[in-house]
Amino acid sequence: MVIAVIGAGMIGAAAARHLTQDGHEVVLIGPPEPQDKSTHHGVFGSHYDEGRITRALDPWPFWSRASRASIARYRQIEADSGIRFFHETGTVMAGDEDSPYIRRLCQVQQDQALPCDRLQGDELARRFPFFQFDPGTLALFEGQGAGHINPRALVRAQIRIAERAGARRLPDTVLGLDETATGLRIRTDQGDVLASQVLVAAGGFANMILPQPLPLVVYARTVVLLEIDAAETARLAAMPSLIWLEPDGNDPYLLPPIRYPDGRTYLKMGGDVVDVVLRDTQDIQDWFRGGGNAAVGRMLEAQVKARMPGLVVQSAHVQPCVTTFTPQNIPALDRLSPRLSVAVGGCGRGAKCSDELGRLGAELALGRNLPAWAKEAAVPT
Repeated sequence: MVIAVIGAGMIGAAAARHLTQDGHEVVLIGPPEPQDKSTHHGVFGSHYDEGRITRALDPWPFWSRASRASIARYRQIEADSGIRFFHETGTVMAGDEDSPYIRRLCQVQQDQALPCDRLQGDELARRFPFFQFDPGTLALFEGQGAGHINPRALVRAQIRIAERAGARRLPDTVLGLDETATGLRIRTDQGDVLASQVLVAAGGFANMILPQPLPLVVYARTVVLLEIDAAETARLAAMPSLIWLEPDGNDPYLLPPIRYPDGRTYLKMGGDVVDVVLRDTQDIQDWFRGGGNAAVGRMLEAQVKARMPGLVVQSAHVQPCVTTFTPQNIPALDRLSPRLSVAVGGCGRGAKCSDELGRLGAELALGRNLPAWAKEAAVPT
């Protein structure tokens, strides 16, 4: 039985690893990162970056559980691949102590007995002098198993392990698929590929492949990279990742100093609240080629400087990405037919727990039932 995984990003690469290490014949289909995004006319991926926050804490049990399962495997994936991607700098999640999201976060922390420090007032200021917090802030600091991952490196690690275990990698772009009497025919820009089972893990591009579209909403997102010099990098050497939970449910995030491929060191800020819906493949491609929203970048930079008074920034650069949401605010992990399954929709939280989402997708491709917690919606009540 040949199992095809469509989408060589974070979830698809993880699914391919799990399937091949379980002894199955796998073909992983998806093009590599384009060298020049401004002229690229194929598909894109939001993992084209050096930093994503990781932590077990989350206001929603599904995301906490999936994250913990993935984090528990980080070091083994690093060891098996020889590629480092996890940086255990710790993560702070903070907000008004009376806000519903902080209360929910605290409830999950208590229910799951997640180890962390609760910090307020002078103690919080002493512990993290990098940040300025408002009065009434409650912060939960997760010091172990949290920090940030390099999504590019994690994808490379997953693919390296999968290929060593026998997976076949095709750098093709999938155009669609058709179910036949004996399996599935996958139409790509390089020809047809036949498979017994197919798992689609193509993120925001999933509906360009599936015979019937899923109820996905793809949003354009902008992040800002704030370049800092060697002195600021040294001053912020102990800085953790930070997520601020707003009363309205928004959760802007800030990563500590990360060295990027251009040799420069940046703080990365995300939390774009301008919900621009990308309605089709053309919209998504145009967004990635366009380079992001400069106005959003300025707004995010202002938020960083308000949270970190005295920060010395050398330059600021915006980058585009997308987030793919489902109505349940958890991934679409479903078997659409006896031969076709999907694992899509990171909902802005998928990077840190992509290995577990890939494992769940692999279970679907093998015809197995998922546990009840994998269907537990994460929507406000």
